[in-house]
Amino acid sequence: MQPSASCQRRCGDIDIPYPFGIGPGCHLETGDWTFILTCNRTADGRLRLYNYKIEVTGMSVRHGQLRISNYINPWCYNASTRAMNEQSNWWYNMNITNFRVNDAQNRFTVIGCNSLAYIRSLNDTASVDSRYMTGCMAIACAGVGCCQTAIPSGLNAYQVSFEEKFNSTEIANFSPCSYAVLVEAAAFDFRTTYVTTDEFMTSSGGQVPLVLDWAIGKNTTCEEDRRNASAYACVSRNSECVDSKYGLGRGYLCNCSAGYDGNPYLIDGCHDINECEDKRFQYPCSVPGTCTNTVGGFYCSCPHKTTGNAYNGTCDENKSQIGCASSGAVVLIATASCLYMFHEKRRLAKIKREYFKQHGGFQVFEEMKSRQGGLSFTLFTQEELEAATNRFDERHVIGKGANGTVYRGTTRSGDAVAIKRCRLSSERQKKEFGKEMLILSQINHRNVVKLLGCCLEVEVPMLVYRYVPNGTLYRLIHRAAPRVPFSLRMKIALQTAEALAYLHSWASPPIIHGDVKTSNILLDDDYTAMVSDFGASTVAPTDQAQLVTLVQGTCGYLDPEYMRTCRLTDKSDVYSFGVVLLELLTCRKALNLEELEEEKYLSAQFLLVLGEGRLEEMLDDQVKREQSVELLEQVADLARRCLEMAGDLRPSMRQVAEELHSLSRVAQQPFGRHDSEEILALLGASPPTTASQSQVEMTTTRNATSIDTAYIGIRSPR
Repeated sequence: MQPSASCQRRCGDIDIPYPFGIGPGCHLETGDWTFILTCNRTADGRLRLYNYKIEVTGMSVRHGQLRISNYINPWCYNASTRAMNEQSNWWYNMNITNFRVNDAQNRFTVIGCNSLAYIRSLNDTASVDSRYMTGCMAIACAGVGCCQTAIPSGLNAYQVSFEEKFNSTEIANFSPCSYAVLVEAAAFDFRTTYVTTDEFMTSSGGQVPLVLDWAIGKNTTCEEDRRNASAYACVSRNSECVDSKYGLGRGYLCNCSAGYDGNPYLIDGCHDINECEDKRFQYPCSVPGTCTNTVGGFYCSCPHKTTGNAYNGTCDENKSQIGCASSGAVVLIATASCLYMFHEKRRLAKIKREYFKQHGGFQVFEEMKSRQGGLSFTLFTQEELEAATNRFDERHVIGKGANGTVYRGTTRSGDAVAIKRCRLSSERQKKEFGKEMLILSQINHRNVVKLLGCCLEVEVPMLVYRYVPNGTLYRLIHRAAPRVPFSLRMKIALQTAEALAYLHSWASPPIIHGDVKTSNILLDDDYTAMVSDFGASTVAPTDQAQLVTLVQGTCGYLDPEYMRTCRLTDKSDVYSFGVVLLELLTCRKALNLEELEEEKYLSAQFLLVLGEGRLEEMLDDQVKREQSVELLEQVADLARRCLEMAGDLRPSMRQVAEELHSLSRVAQQPFGRHDSEEILALLGASPPTTASQSQVEMTTTRNATSIDTAYIGIRSPR
């Protein structure tokens, strides 16, 4: 059904393109509420989702997106009761529509002083394994407190709540309110006054922008709807259908075919683009004045009496038609063509230089040269990385995080690589990108993921790592069935400890990782541990002034001393490693919000049980069958010392590695290739050879099951 010509196509200053519409016969009928809008012109004149109070501020047919105003969730101190108000536990549910929160453009954001908030999925159709929960903690260091973290794809219902024990009435005079909200990252600009006043609520009217993705139908695909002509939405003759990026059966979008633009949901809605004159596009021919538009395309032809390639070359005078008298004209044309080509090359080179400078390339490389005497990795071109990933096809995505997306690729030489395409929306993120590149360039250790090179000549900078095929330690511990032998767990723990000891004691200058956790420990094809993700890392400070930094890391692994003082030290890595050791011993997650209050944090539960002499209750059943209680108690005691509240009381990573070396020899000799193949057989798998068989998780997993699988940026902006 097509909309009537009398349908309202504007509300206030917002255009309403079909398939959206107001009233019967004006929107696409899909059996749900996705495309039904209301516009109350007699009241506030605002456009809203049907039967919702949610305001619509814009929409795009081409991108399949809707922009709405999302409500901020506040939690404030009540001066009358002298206590924090009761939480609203605000929730958002769009299950009766086919909207999903865009994971690339939005961020879960928390503002406040020592404020920890959670976001959890409420998708009715989600399985237990695909449900998502993550947290973000804003810690006020020197008067600032804000954090942002990435969200998973496919989220269409969620709940936001605060952790009450992390906020208190003691800070009410300084920071009376905390806020948690999903917000469009590009539209959010943090101010320190948001922490100390109610400016965040008053300046925004209690609402912030949020980007939603939409699709046609909930349980259909392009192929299915094509067979049902009455339901198929791509009705324009020059249109094509694209299945939803969230997976088959999640609906589809219609696009105008190449060379056409307009609305593919309307009959004859896609019209020809004049590529020769449309200022949205770069002039398609290499020689000016040679473009001719055609229906759905164009062609470039050299002028009369000339020959050559007007698409990507030059046009020269036809030699059979010129004599000696015209030789001057030939020289003039050739000179003009050369000058044009020279000018274009200089223009493109200037753009690349600007990007290179913008991403801190000159500064970073100069520092690298001064420290190393030269570059230690490869400068890849944009064309090389596009070829390696089939132009960054979504099917090559192997991980998404707060600061970028990771793709699996294959270089021209046939090497498998992991390409991190960074997402830099602020000056702080740009500095962190350069920092990560500088830190990784200095590291050469068998148990640290190898940085092979980078690409800085593009708008979105990229890092190229060696591809590590066997996923993360998190997945091995918490998803593998049956459980892996204790001897392999000890081998991985030892290799991780050796990598951290190298960073702390032998790297020059020493490096603090800053975000040690099981999802940042990758496993090679022979189950060799590889420490990854240095986005939170820093060079070890040389004086007290340098110790104050922004707080970032992952809930459940964060050093409590670091959270209290905002001072990151090598002993912060020791604490986080202690939590990793506990996961290996117990096969329990570092933080599980589904548990009772006293059992949420693995470290706290472990110390309580250990103090009561009930260690065996927490140990994984398999390790108790494989090893003596005496050996397990020694490993547990090492973990306890790593988890000391005061950093000075914890051992160094060198001491931890030495002790683990002795303990692992007792457990079993180090595994070799033959043993690794036995482990693969035990897990019912074979060595991965393609991206579809194994996926590397650099910063997040795509279908996180708990807070541990998601990258939780506990950050305060600089």
